[in-house]
Amino acid sequence: MTTATPKPARGDGAEARQRLLLAALALFADQGFAKTSTRAIAAAADMNIGAISYYFGDKAGLYAACFTEPLGGTAEETTALWSAPALPLDEALGVFMRAYLEPLKLGEPVRQCMRLHLREMLEPSSQWATEVERDIKAPHQAMVRLLARHLSARVDDDIHRLAFAITGLAMQPYVTRDFIDVIRPGLLRSARAVDQWADQLAGMAVALVMAERSRRADYVSEDPSA
Repeated sequence: MTTATPKPARGDGAEARQRLLLAALALFADQGFAKTSTRAIAAAADMNIGAISYYFGDKAGLYAACFTEPLGGTAEETTALWSAPALPLDEALGVFMRAYLEPLKLGEPVRQCMRLHLREMLEPSSQWATEVERDIKAPHQAMVRLLARHLSARVDDDIHRLAFAITGLAMQPYVTRDFIDVIRPGLLRSARAVDQWADQLAGMAVALVMAERSRRADYVSEDPSA
């Protein structure tokens, strides 16, 4: 007796895959990995449960895709844009801020993706180690190298603090999005508004680097043996 293979989706190609991804993202962000069933995901997407294995391999593969695809790319791809050695400091930080804030233009899926990342921090799954290595540690190390290069300094704790401060500027619109929408919603209402914020943050980041450069120069002038 031959068993018919279920159709993967009510629809086809990229559109069906995206519908499944967004349905899973909403459920994972709300309930977490363990409490979200593949049956619930398929039902939310109005698709056959076989679509999960067809497009993503399994539930874990779908979960992993939810961390990067709604943001429009991977941290590795965006890091390559701003960490090129030939870029002047202001251009590098401008590219960094624009690339980091670009997903804010994509609307609700980005909110859900942010909630998913926060949930993963609180309730880590097997995905957490991958996220730390690929999307947190690697970009941070790239920023540290960029700052050390432009400050003509060895990598030390102060360089790491500066890198965290600059990344923190970029993270702030994501983490406080709900507050922003209540207090000053126009700040993120349009693509142009997002770009304006990114450009302003880039200027702030340059100012932080210049302040660190001045602090280091003062330290050397006060202690020539340093």
